Amino acid sequence: MKPNFLIFVTDQHRADHLGCYGNKIVKTPHIDALARRGYRFDRAYVANPVCMPNRGSMMTGRMPTVHGARGNGIPLPLDAVTFADVLSEFGYRTALIGKCHLQNMEDGVALLPPQQIDAGLASPSGHPEATRDPRASALYEQEMKGSWADPAHGFTLPYYGFQDMVLCNGHGDECFGDYARWLQAHHPDVAARVGREHGTRDPAYCAPQAWHTPLNEDQYTTHFIAEQTCDWLREHHETQPEQPFAVMCSFPDPHHPWTPPGKYWDMYDPQHMPESPQAAERTSMEHWLIAERDAGKANKEGPRIFAPTVREVREIMALTYGMITNIDDRIGMVMQTLQDCGAADNTVVIFVSDHGDLMGDHNAMLKGPMHYQGLVRVPFIWSEPCGDPGGQMVVRDDLVSSIDLASTILRRAGISPPNGNQGMALFEPNGQPRPSGRSGVLIEENQQRAYLGFDKPVQVRTLVTATHRMSVFNDDAYGELYDLVADPHEMHNLWGLVEHQAVRCELLDAMIRQLIAHSEASPRPTRVA
Repeated sequence: MKPNFLIFVTDQHRADHLGCYGNKIVKTPHIDALARRGYRFDRAYVANPVCMPNRGSMMTGRMPTVHGARGNGIPLPLDAVTFADVLSEFGYRTALIGKCHLQNMEDGVALLPPQQIDAGLASPSGHPEATRDPRASALYEQEMKGSWADPAHGFTLPYYGFQDMVLCNGHGDECFGDYARWLQAHHPDVAARVGREHGTRDPAYCAPQAWHTPLNEDQYTTHFIAEQTCDWLREHHETQPEQPFAVMCSFPDPHHPWTPPGKYWDMYDPQHMPESPQAAERTSMEHWLIAERDAGKANKEGPRIFAPTVREVREIMALTYGMITNIDDRIGMVMQTLQDCGAADNTVVIFVSDHGDLMGDHNAMLKGPMHYQGLVRVPFIWSEPCGDPGGQMVVRDDLVSSIDLASTILRRAGISPPNGNQGMALFEPNGQPRPSGRSGVLIEENQQRAYLGFDKPVQVRTLVTATHRMSVFNDDAYGELYDLVADPHEMHNLWGLVEHQAVRCELLDAMIRQLIAHSEASPRPTRVA
């Protein structure tokens, strides 16, 4: 019998913000139960610490510079083959409920400066790009907020392999898509009062992007997504119980803004939050962030990385924990429905996040090209249907990447991934573990902004091994090298120290080989040379 797959995805969620990863404060009993009946990956890393490129990697098993969505603002090509496409080919019913973000969500223009044309040269307006992929077409605007203002707008299905779609894009209480239509239809009075312009600021909090939402727990996005997933599972059980399924339940939280509803707002006391690690020797990027903050120039209400105060970190962390516990409670709802439908005995349950959050580490909040562990290391839990919820979880410390998700799901389903998939399958078709065999994980990032002291948009490549993390920037005057064994909080940058140049050279050699190994391999040659 083919296994089903239930895939929980959270947004901007650190690995150490779960009880099963050692956090003693945040309450996540349902996610912890998944870990106890399965496997907790301790060294799971992103392919890119930004939403769109890493979600594309999770779906395709390919690095962002290969699948084409190399950064936020660049949609995943519609001709990309996802694990949902392949599962559909083999008779699975597939669905995505919640946040998708494989295409652009926002209507704003790109921040990347226009291409510079040398004086005296004509601009090829008919062929401005090196490819003919028409990503300006309406098919690449299916997730955009502006598109959903049209009541007749919907998805062209299947959408990246998903046969059913229920969209809840955006963050906090500012989400749109099918969710906003549901809220307007069932709670029109509340629907008119969501968002930062209507939210109530708590006088006890100074944290930016934090407000009381008028939504109660059952009107909030997290509950809507869980409830829609439960409805989908029940409908599938009633109409086609023999057909295997793969459903992705994707929550926009705990990504900022921080708007946990109802009881989740003050569930955690900011004064009880742990300290964030701060290096005694600040990097140039940390100095830049702090100088920006102290000059009053930091935009703390936007999506860009900023330097928070100690008080802001504590408050943001407490609100984040409330959002996570809300997610955990709703995962409990979905798991109960899975059990009630009789599908739990043949369903692999997966919990992952698209990337982490710096959360005050090294004087930084949110995400950016500072590849500390809190940002690039993510939770990854794999729960087999035969697992014991009260059992002892198995902790795996082999190095794994977001690109491994697609190949692992397909191999577990007894399907070979398509040519060009770059991931390592982590389980056999019978559910037995399969070591990744990775000696290192490659991480890419291509920013649209020139900031953090850099003169041009930041590009960085990172290699994480069992013992070290090295990051190489397109600005050749800067790099990072950390010994993760002796210095797990990455306090001492060894990049420029003479006594560590041999290790640096070894890692540079390894990174070059990783870059070669992750070059494009699809399509195969069509003729013999």
